[in-house]
Amino acid sequence: MIARILNQLGRRIYVYRDYPSLIRGGHTFSIIRAAKEKIATHKNKIDIILVLNQDTINLHKDKLNENSVIIYDPELIKIEGLAFKARTLELPIGKIVKEENASEIIRNTCILGAFVKAVGIGWEILDKIFREEFTREIDLNLKVARRGYDAIDELMKIDLIAQEPLPLVTGNQAVSLGLIKGGLSTYISYPMTPTSPILHFLAEIGDDFCLKVIHPESEIGVILMALGFSYMGEKTAIGTSGGGFCLMTEGLSLAGMSELPIVIIVGQRPGPSTGLPTYSSQTDLHFVLHAGQGEFLRFIVAPGDTEEAYFWSAQAMNISWKYQIPVIILTDKNLGEGLFSFDINSLPKILEEELLLWDRKSPYKRYLNSENGVSPLVLAPDKGAIIKVNSYEHDESGITTEGPKEINLMQDKRLRKEKYLQTELDKLENVKVYGDKDSALGLVCWGSNKGVCLEAAERLGLKVIQPIVLSPFPVKQFQEALGGVKKLVCVENSARGELSRLLKTYGFNMDQNILKSDGRPFNLDELEELIRGVKI
Repeated sequence: MIARILNQLGRRIYVYRDYPSLIRGGHTFSIIRAAKEKIATHKNKIDIILVLNQDTINLHKDKLNENSVIIYDPELIKIEGLAFKARTLELPIGKIVKEENASEIIRNTCILGAFVKAVGIGWEILDKIFREEFTREIDLNLKVARRGYDAIDELMKIDLIAQEPLPLVTGNQAVSLGLIKGGLSTYISYPMTPTSPILHFLAEIGDDFCLKVIHPESEIGVILMALGFSYMGEKTAIGTSGGGFCLMTEGLSLAGMSELPIVIIVGQRPGPSTGLPTYSSQTDLHFVLHAGQGEFLRFIVAPGDTEEAYFWSAQAMNISWKYQIPVIILTDKNLGEGLFSFDINSLPKILEEELLLWDRKSPYKRYLNSENGVSPLVLAPDKGAIIKVNSYEHDESGITTEGPKEINLMQDKRLRKEKYLQTELDKLENVKVYGDKDSALGLVCWGSNKGVCLEAAERLGLKVIQPIVLSPFPVKQFQEALGGVKKLVCVENSARGELSRLLKTYGFNMDQNILKSDGRPFNLDELEELIRGVKI
């Protein structure tokens, strides 16, 4: 709600959500940041804190300074132990809620009204957002919010910026919409943080896009059911996290051998095992690179913002079906559950590609050996063809074989696709370069660290290199991106540096790693300080 209100003033928005993996609840909070330019990170210091319980002030008081504003109910909250004498606004939340005979949850509405008044936002904007967002008890919420609004004095004025508000979209929503743009017809998932919101979002909008959205009994059931849909010609995607993907690896190998297209979204979180279910990491790169047995082609992409999540999710669906391979979209909680201003007009045009279909001039062979390794498809059921897929090694017709000649033919056919895929990828921007192109110090980042690295680099005059495609790795584009750089620093949310180790296998050595593995994202001030400690 706060993000939508600030968005109406022409601000660009970023929201970080933090919540524990506790059935009974725990301290849940969001950090909302608004700026004139597009942003994707938060700062260490807080301008305004809305205090609804004692934990809020106790756990975040170190982020306050003498310019911070605290809005709180003095009957419920004790403000003490502050390092700075911050400005306080007392609001009788409990008294107002009780007098209006409202439920406890409406305390949020009361303090929201007070916030809007404190920062000089007109009541009409809050009224508009409430009427758009609430489906029940609108009048009561507005009444309580108005009392909060009237109980507080205006401290500052957030002026309107003359630029159009952008849609506010989470990374998970951007992935979902990108998949639809690429032709998604079926989405299958067993709920697992941080990709569960994709399942929920697609279920909500499924009827609008004629989607099948299915929640099976397990992650094993998910991938096997998805491969069945793929066999029937349904463009299918599935979502999971590291623990669920563990159970899917045999199905991944099945997709590789049987050449069944499938798109898999893997939302990274700290591990191993259950780990930190509701926090974020970048620790599954080598897992998805090497998951499954045997040798087969896979395409792996790691978008860094909502625009890339949308664009590359659509491309993932196209690539999966064009080359009949498994595709993995690697995200994390910070990107997936973060809320961002989304500018679809900044993206190139995306078209759903036509399938390579059987010409019906000769007997159908599911695994016909072709120049680029891709065999024409027939979509089951088709009375004119026998469509035999096989998890065993097989000949061109899909019949099991253990003959050396047929084995080599099929293995070469499957792996031959990589050359043609790489040629196609070379036409796209697999590696992005930002910041000072002449800087001798280059920051290397991937995934959700893009936003914080871009802003830190802008402040410090550095170059940023962001590989998006991770397999097949764009060696040539990455080499070109390094032009003029004398020292490379890799920024990652891991303990050992997943991308740094991958780059080393291609001959690119990092001079230093800046690593964080506590499940929380880098904030801007934190990363800037760590970069300043790098010896150039």
